[in-house]
Amino acid sequence: MEKVNQEQFATNVYFDRTFDCDAAKILPGEYFYTPKDMLIVTVLGSCVSACIRDRVSGIGGMNHFMLPYGGTDIDSPVSASMRYGTYAMEVLINELLKAGARRENLEAKVFGGGNVLRGFIAINVGERNAQFVREYLKMEGIRILAEDLNDIHPRKVYYFPRSGKVLVKKLKQLNNNTLVNREQDYANRLQSAPISGDVDLF
Repeated sequence: MEKVNQEQFATNVYFDRTFDCDAAKILPGEYFYTPKDMLIVTVLGSCVSACIRDRVSGIGGMNHFMLPYGGTDIDSPVSASMRYGTYAMEVLINELLKAGARRENLEAKVFGGGNVLRGFIAINVGERNAQFVREYLKMEGIRILAEDLNDIHPRKVYYFPRSGKVLVKKLKQLNNNTLVNREQDYANRLQSAPISGDVDLF
């Protein structure tokens, strides 16, 4: 069985003509970090992204994840969904630290958690994701400088880790169902995958 919670390092790197720089596009379940002066882009519906950087060195990255839903233990600190969210955050933070970032210099901006997946309104999957990412960063002592969470619209997020600048574009009109289908597929994979993987805390 595929291990979905092994966060994938994004491999879709291209040259962005609009911003005239190299860029990495990340999908649900992926993350990317870099010491270079480049752009990281993602489109968020119910998922959330944490943009985390070392404010001194400019090493930074972004993840894109969703808490698995289902079960009655969502408020338990040791629930499967909380373990998954913690893992998604730790993968990015640990990679930043290995690349030379220092924990005391880390700062974050967080985005997403929109109520865009029809049928999941009852359990507010976007709200849960937003609440999780806020609480996790608070617990880790990583300051949140800016956030754009919840709402009903998907967002396209452009993150420049070297400067820390983020541009967010609200997508009021989706041209097709790609985003919703992608998140729905990701949510289904999360539900059927076992939680595994040890996380080293630094």
